[in-house]
Amino acid sequence: MTVSVSICSVWSVFHSGFTIHRFSTERMKSFRISLINLLGLYLIFSEDHSGCCLDTVWQPPRPNISPLQAISDKQSLVVSWLVNHSGLAGNIYEIQISRTENHIIIYSANVSVPSTDTHQYTWTWTSDLPLECVNHSVRIRHFYNQSFLSPWSEWATNNGAEAKDKTKLFPFQQVLREGTSGVFCCVPPVGVNITNITLSKKKYPIISIGTRVKAIVVPNLTIPKNPRKALLLTCSDTSGKGDSYIWNYVSFPPQKPRHLSCVTSDMTTVTCTWDPGRARDLYDHNKQTCTLHIENSDQAPVTCGPSSCTFQAIPDLEEYNISVVVKDQLGEETASYSFNISERVSPVTEWGGVSPGMTDTTVSWIVQGNLTQMNLLCQVAVDPGSTTELNCKSVSDPCKVKLQHLLPSTRYSTRVRCSVNGRFWGKWTKPIPFTTYPFVTLDLWRRIKQMSDPYSRQVTLLWKLDDLGSATIQGFTVQGSQEGQNRTELIPALDSEQTQAEVPIGPGQYDFTVEAILRNGPSIPAHITIPKLDDTKNLLVEKQLNSSSAGGFNLSWAEEDTATCGFTVEWCVLGNAVPCTLQWIHLPEGNNTLFLAAGNFEAGTRYTFNIYGCTENGHRLLEIQTGYSRELKAVQSPSLVEPVQITSSTVTLEWHYNEADPSHPAFITGYLVIVQEFGGHTARMFNVSDPQKKSVTIEGLKQSHKYVFSVSALTKKGPGEPAKIRITTKANYTAHLAKILTPILLLLGCTVLLWPRRKTLRRGLKKVFAYPAGMDIRTSELHSFLQE
Repeated sequence: MTVSVSICSVWSVFHSGFTIHRFSTERMKSFRISLINLLGLYLIFSEDHSGCCLDTVWQPPRPNISPLQAISDKQSLVVSWLVNHSGLAGNIYEIQISRTENHIIIYSANVSVPSTDTHQYTWTWTSDLPLECVNHSVRIRHFYNQSFLSPWSEWATNNGAEAKDKTKLFPFQQVLREGTSGVFCCVPPVGVNITNITLSKKKYPIISIGTRVKAIVVPNLTIPKNPRKALLLTCSDTSGKGDSYIWNYVSFPPQKPRHLSCVTSDMTTVTCTWDPGRARDLYDHNKQTCTLHIENSDQAPVTCGPSSCTFQAIPDLEEYNISVVVKDQLGEETASYSFNISERVSPVTEWGGVSPGMTDTTVSWIVQGNLTQMNLLCQVAVDPGSTTELNCKSVSDPCKVKLQHLLPSTRYSTRVRCSVNGRFWGKWTKPIPFTTYPFVTLDLWRRIKQMSDPYSRQVTLLWKLDDLGSATIQGFTVQGSQEGQNRTELIPALDSEQTQAEVPIGPGQYDFTVEAILRNGPSIPAHITIPKLDDTKNLLVEKQLNSSSAGGFNLSWAEEDTATCGFTVEWCVLGNAVPCTLQWIHLPEGNNTLFLAAGNFEAGTRYTFNIYGCTENGHRLLEIQTGYSRELKAVQSPSLVEPVQITSSTVTLEWHYNEADPSHPAFITGYLVIVQEFGGHTARMFNVSDPQKKSVTIEGLKQSHKYVFSVSALTKKGPGEPAKIRITTKANYTAHLAKILTPILLLLGCTVLLWPRRKTLRRGLKKVFAYPAGMDIRTSELHSFLQE
């Protein structure tokens, strides 16, 4: 007998709780899914829908959500549910998320669940509002073959925070991402209203979320500039208990490590370094962790610093695949790197010593680590100089090299680095300075003084030790010659840096040689030629130097063809003060300029520079230049000459002044005369541009007036101290006489002209001042007429 069971009856039996005890739990799940799929196919392809199933509308089973998991610091909800992976049923779910107890939908989306072996699917949603602000609920339903929808699941709710006594603020002490928009909320107790929300004392528009919760949206968060690098969130409410506030922090996510590389100095320890990117503030609350993973080994991760990491090399492992993972509260970044340890050897060298000589030096060093099996190549650099490359075969004993072709009395520095087969060079050692032993040389000059005897002169030989170094001077020898006659004189060593010897000579040409006596022999000799006495006068060039605001001297002179061995510039260290401590500088041939820094000279002191041209017959004076490193205006006042020549309208002033006095702190360029009426505020100024002119006549003055005259010497910096005198101009009697005589003469002239017509003039005057006969003019009427 054949038994036929319809799909409807099968579903009715299954739905009523029919249990087959032979099936296990997993087989029961498969059985239920298969029945559901068969039922769906039947309903889709069946043309006759009569029967038991048409009595009620069929619906797929309701999905069931596992309890929600809230990740507060990320403002995320994790949703999990059982899924049906049968291809007949479809793997699309609709998800809705609501807020508050009224379930206001704020998010809706379809999610396609991939086919995997597991029946549990997890989906994460990130909220722009902190989860603690209000309740967040999730529900889902299943699409069956895009034609049937399952019922919605029950709302799964993550409850927000409840305030009991005081308003709560969220997010609470969180690290927020720079550049994003932040949503901040205030959750008051029941019956309390939020009146104001500020972030770092700045107000924002308030948004209502639900019946009680208020929030603000702050766009484009930036890292605060205050020392705490924090944002202060403040909420004001109607509770009367004062404002509530919390601190939140703003930072930036981790940067991916850049330029990751690894080296080893001894094949046992490996150090990896990288560029961490953007620097973090010392008080940044977004603390990072860096770990290094050796991917091709089972070694545990290594905890690292912000930009470097050191780990022990793994025996017999040549190739390394590493990754550096940087994590913080805002994210994670990873950088990978592969290397062969034998190719990343960076030997570390340690100095053994430096032994300088006069023209060479011996350098020694030790290479650290057990690198005896490798071919070490080292470079030794000298600055200034070149680099020497050599093989270092001995590691236990110091490596040595002798650096040659150095200059005596010269300061050098040397450094060394090594490599394995020249592939990867280690770091340079710190430079070690050294100074080669000196060749002691003398800077020789002379001073010639003419004696009372016209054929006798006295030469003072002056010299300086150009490079003494560590040498010890035992004495000096001076040797002079004239017309083949030599004489030698030994002078004891002096402690001063500058020594001298006085030698009397005649009118002829002399040659002198000076040497320093050292322990290991004499120094390089210095020569100078004293020219013969010449009666002819040279045409010297004398000029004044212009001082600059920066001070110092810029000397220049005409090129001289006869100066075949250069030039010499001499001056007194203290200017024109007596006695003169002579200073000099030798310049090579063709160099006719010299700059002397202001630090070696005193402002307001006049210096005289003698410029000599060097010839084979001695030095000849070419130019004398005088100037100041920096001029001052505080010059002395002139001496006025009295009595002063005075008229009723002019005053002639005369004064005495030595404009060429070398003690002046500046060159005198002229004089300034100021005229001012006594007690007045206006003044007239007169410039006398010729320093040798010491008189001036002031015209256009008022007679019998008191004036104050001042005369001061002018420099480029301005007027110096004035000399003042008070003068009263004389009276002009001629002008007074003209004023008296003019009206008298006019009166006499008129009298003479009118006297012949005196009778006619009298009658005319009577007619003008008389009134008609018979007219009776009363006094009161005349008075009234005159008033009108």
